[in-house]
Amino acid sequence: MIFNFIKYQIPIWYYNLKPYADFGYFPTEKQLEENHYFLEKDTRYFSEESRKRDLAWTAFQSGFINKKYEPGLNVWENLQLPIADEYLFLKKNFHKAWVFYVLIIRILTFNNPIKEVLAFLKHKNVNRQEYSKQIFVYADYNNFKSILVNSNPLVSVVIPTLNRYQYLKDVFIDLEKQTYKNFEVIVVDQTDNFKEEFYKGWNLNLTFWFQKEKALWKARNEAIQHAKGELILLYDDDSLVDENWIEEHLKCLDYFKADLSSGVSISLIGADVPKDYSYFKWSAQLDTGNVLIKKDIFNKIGFFDLQFEKQRMGDGEFGLRCYLNGFKNISNYKAKRTHLKVSEGGLRQMGSWDGWRPKKLFGPRPVPSVLYLSRKYFGNKLSILLLSKEIIPSLSSYKYKKNKFIKTLLFLFSIFLLLLIVWQISISWKKASKMLNS
Repeated sequence: MIFNFIKYQIPIWYYNLKPYADFGYFPTEKQLEENHYFLEKDTRYFSEESRKRDLAWTAFQSGFINKKYEPGLNVWENLQLPIADEYLFLKKNFHKAWVFYVLIIRILTFNNPIKEVLAFLKHKNVNRQEYSKQIFVYADYNNFKSILVNSNPLVSVVIPTLNRYQYLKDVFIDLEKQTYKNFEVIVVDQTDNFKEEFYKGWNLNLTFWFQKEKALWKARNEAIQHAKGELILLYDDDSLVDENWIEEHLKCLDYFKADLSSGVSISLIGADVPKDYSYFKWSAQLDTGNVLIKKDIFNKIGFFDLQFEKQRMGDGEFGLRCYLNGFKNISNYKAKRTHLKVSEGGLRQMGSWDGWRPKKLFGPRPVPSVLYLSRKYFGNKLSILLLSKEIIPSLSSYKYKKNKFIKTLLFLFSIFLLLLIVWQISISWKKASKMLNS
C-alpha cells in the first residue's frame, strides 16, 4: 500500500495489491522529471519516504502515465511510516469526517490513544488536494495518428439486453453513426416477449440470439466466445455515445500501448461525476458497460466469474484479475457514455443497482458477492474494514447519494438499526463463505 492508512478509506482498491508487472503506476521523481512533469514534494511530511510516496500518489491521481515499460517507486513494500504522516496523507485526500473516523477505528483497535491523537492533531488546517487542477497533459494526443485505427481491426460490440427495446433502438442508432466502421454487434436478448423483427432493417453487422435464462455474465461470456473480433467492446443497453466512441477507444489503446481502454460513464442519477473523469489516468475499475478489451486477455485469465450471476461486482473482479496479471488499463475520458440507468428492464432487475442495499428487510447486506470478492483477494481483515466504512452510507438509497442531510440523519438513525444490520451482515458473510468454498 502506498500509505498504510489508505486501507481504512479504500480497503479493496486494486492498487493496494502488488501486480505481477509494474508499469510505473507510482512513478519516481526521476521518471517525472524525464517527462518534464515537475511537482513539488510536500515538506510537511516528517519522512523522506512519505514525501516520495506522496509525490508518486499526486502524479498518479493527476493522470501521469509512464508510457515506458519500467517499474516505478516500490510502494508495495510495507514500511512503518510516521503516524503523523499517515494522517497528513488522509487529510490531503479525504473528507475530514472520514479522517476522524480513522482516528476512532485506530483507538478502538487498541492502538495507543495518546500517540494517535497527537499525530492526528499534528497538522491542522490541511486542505484537500485538487488533482484536476494540475493534470499531466498529453499534448500530442489530439494529433496522434493511430496505427491501430488505420489497420482497421474488427471490433466486437457485446450487448446483453432484457426488456429494453425502446432504449436498445437508440443504442443501435448511435452505433450506425460511428466514424469507425469495422465492427460487429452481438446482442444476447433475454427479453420476456422476444421480438425477432426488432433486429431487421438496421445498417449494422448484427448478430443476435435469444437466451432463455436471465443471466448477465453467462450472456457476456458466450457472446465473447462467439465474437470474431480481436477486440471486445462491452456495452450496456441503456446508454448513449458520441459518433467517435469506438475510434477513441482504439486510439487510447494504441497511444498508451494498453490492453484495456475503460471509458467513463456519466450517470444521470446517483453520485456526482468524479472530477478525474475529465482526463486520462490509470484505471482503478472496470465498467462492463463501456470498456474495450483485447480478446486474448480472456484466453489468458479466463472469462467472467459466474459466481457473480444475479449479484454485483463481476466486472470489478475481472478488472482486478486484469490488473494483477499485469494488463494495462487506462481510464479513457474521451470514450464516454451517458448511462441512463433506467428503472425498467435491464439484467440488473435480477439483482440490485446498489450492492450494499438488500431488496428485503432480512436480506443480506451487502450483496454476498461483494464479500466474496473482498475476502477472496484482500482477506477477512480488510473485508471487515470495508464493512465498517460502507455499511452506514448504504442505508441511503442510490438516488440520495448526493444529499448530505439525509446521510447525516441515517447515520444517527443507524444506532436503532444495529441489531438488524448485524443480522444482515451475518447472512451475507455466510453466503460469501459458501461461494468461496464452492
